[in-house]
Amino acid sequence: MPAPGSPAPTPVRWDRRARLRQGGAFVLGGAPWGVVRLTPAARDFARRVRDAGPRGLVPRDAVESRVADLLLERGIVHPLVTPRPGTARATVIVPAHDRLGLLDACLRSLRGLDVVVVDDASADAEGVRRLASAHGARLVRHAANAGPGAARNTGLAHAQSPLIAFLDSDCVVPPGWLDALLPHFDDPRVGAVAPRVRPRHDGDSLLARHEDARSSLDMGPHPELVRHGAPLGFLPSAALVVRREALAGGAFEPSLRVGEDVDLVWRLIDAGWHVRHDPGVEVRHEARVHPVAWARRRYEYGTSAADLDRRHPGKLVPVRISAWNLAAWVLAVSQRPLPAAAVAATATAVLANRIADAGARPSLAIRVVGKGLVADAVAVGHALRREWWPLGWAALVLAGRSRVATAASATMLAPLVLELVTTRPRVDPLRYVLLRLVEDAAYGSGVLVSALRARRPGPLRPEIRLPFRGTGRG
Repeated sequence: MPAPGSPAPTPVRWDRRARLRQGGAFVLGGAPWGVVRLTPAARDFARRVRDAGPRGLVPRDAVESRVADLLLERGIVHPLVTPRPGTARATVIVPAHDRLGLLDACLRSLRGLDVVVVDDASADAEGVRRLASAHGARLVRHAANAGPGAARNTGLAHAQSPLIAFLDSDCVVPPGWLDALLPHFDDPRVGAVAPRVRPRHDGDSLLARHEDARSSLDMGPHPELVRHGAPLGFLPSAALVVRREALAGGAFEPSLRVGEDVDLVWRLIDAGWHVRHDPGVEVRHEARVHPVAWARRRYEYGTSAADLDRRHPGKLVPVRISAWNLAAWVLAVSQRPLPAAAVAATATAVLANRIADAGARPSLAIRVVGKGLVADAVAVGHALRREWWPLGWAALVLAGRSRVATAASATMLAPLVLELVTTRPRVDPLRYVLLRLVEDAAYGSGVLVSALRARRPGPLRPEIRLPFRGTGRG
């Protein structure tokens, strides 16, 4: 479990999604999203952090430090750390299996660091040995291929540092990357931190340009607190720095050939550790830009679903939707606008009554219910593109001939249109949407196959939930 005590005062910056309401009395946002009531002492600090923008704000006294601590805990603000030399505290573990050219580039970028290469039974064992020796890395070899998780565990057993950086052999890192990540661990609650992983490739093919916009390992340009139900729910282990203490309960599950990183991150979260994504550091990862390899990798990621559902029941449902919102949308699609409006109004009234004791005005309940209606529609569209893609593609074919199919198609395509507007990829809109549909279907096919083979419906079954959480207090 995390060490006790509060972290030293550090600058914090406002999360871009968080919104102050009613003069700062409430915050809408966080990880996961919710309604947080702020005490009078917290409101002024929250407003000043929001107004400070990307430069952030340092708490001025013990009271503000406690407020910052609570907002960090809820994902409403994020730490702004200052890079400093400290790499002696970390050992870098690099699992390797052939691909000597990529391993050479990886180790070249790590020169000067404490590096352990774990050769996972490469065919060219001598080539791996020469590279490790040339770059000053220690070498451990598996006699038989055991997979990336097992290789990382072997490397961990040969390291003594309090912080462990796991890095895939097809990654290259920039100078000072650890100096920028390790200060996160000044907060004793932080168990793991990951940089942003961006694609690396030669050429300018359609898939290369698509990868630049939508790499499966790229967790985005914004800092995130990784939590169940949050906008970012996992991190890849392509580049991941972990506190050794946080691995006391076990590192990577060796039986998992894919999804082992998701499993580890979820166990860290369940144990109470903070897991953070810091896009201020960018690591480059070799991208798959051949169509077959590109689609196959998405499929392979999806095949982890059954194993993850077995190890973490209930955490991999394709969509969680409010019963109120489901009823409202079904009625609206059935062309019964008045009953749909009545359901939404009832949901708003119920929420307004629940939060009235906290001093919230009805307008806050209207905002929350409206956001929930949109979010649940987007979640359904996401599932129709992925786990339920056969239904989703049928809806696209039947759009215009069926109200249900037209509504389903809108939930699938509207978020992709928004992606086009906000990210402006170097891919024309039609091909971008088609590639997004194909990659989501490839992943969803992996989920379907793994769930059917294991006879585990969890990754395919939606969860109908009660619509409102209780308000938090900061």
